This record gives sequence, structure tokens and C-alpha cells, in this order.
Amino acid sequence: MKPLELDAADIRILCALQRNGQLSKSRLAEMVGLSATPCWARFSRLKKAGLIRGYRAELALARIVDLAKVVVTVSLKSHRKSDFDRFEKHILQCPEVIDCIATGGGMDYVMTVVTTSLPAFQTLMEGMLEAELGIDRYMTYIVTREIKATEPDLARLMAGRVARLDTP
Repeated sequence: MKPLELDAADIRILCALQRNGQLSKSRLAEMVGLSATPCWARFSRLKKAGLIRGYRAELALARIVDLAKVVVTVSLKSHRKSDFDRFEKHILQCPEVIDCIATGGGMDYVMTVVTTSLPAFQTLMEGMLEAELGIDRYMTYIVTREIKATEPDLARLMAGRVARLDTP
């Protein structure tokens, strides 16, 4: 694979998109200090390389619908690859699980689950246990307030570094 080298203009484009989502060609070019055609060519290259995965709007869900948000830590009984694969395949099919990370240490997974109520959350967890996913134990943490939810700041992470990313 040929490595994709990112320069300062590429980083500015990615940062502008990260902060503002989908932008018009002219607005993006204005924000990063390039003319529209070269900016759009860079944008197209970055998108083709898989560095831009999509766009979304951040919604104030709690103002739209009643919901319960729960953070769940999960530990599996067994730690074979097939055990992890079975659990992860199931999680990928659960729309209520909005975030799931595998971790090293005491717990195997940390998930964020959003349902319409706590009883709906309990039903989901009972279904996971009945599905025989190899769950040894799980701990739940009910979210009472969201203090901060952001994406990492790419500009800060890239400060002073040369970026070399592999293209797909």
C-alpha cells in the first residue's frame, strides 16, 4: 500500500469538516485558505482514501424523545477468539448499542446503550444473556447527565507531527 502523506492544508480540510460537517465547496475552500478547485481535489483524495467516513447532525435527543442512556461494562467467561467474535457479531446487530469498545484490563467491553426506558434496557440485557453470548458479568451505570461528548481534536493531535497514513 502506498502511504498517504498529509500536509498542513489536508489537516485544515479534515479539521474544518470535523468541526462543521458537510460544507459547500466554496465555504470549505474559504475556511482552509485555498481556492475551490484545489481544495475540492484534496477533499476528493481524502475521501477516496477513507479518511472521511460520513456526515451527521448532532441531535438533542432528550428534547425529542424520552430515553434512558446506560453505560455497561461486560466481562466474558472465556477469552477465545470465537467468544469475542460471537459477542461482537451480536452487538453489531443491536441498534440500541450506540458505542462499544473492546478494552484490556478488568472488563472486556464498554458499551453505551440507549433505549426508551430502563425496563426496555433490562429487556435488552436479558435478551443478551439468553442469547448465550458468553457473558460472565456486566455492570451498569445509568447516565444522569451528559457533561461532555465530542470528537478528538485532530489539529491538537497532529500538532508538531508528520502524518503518514496508509491508503486502503
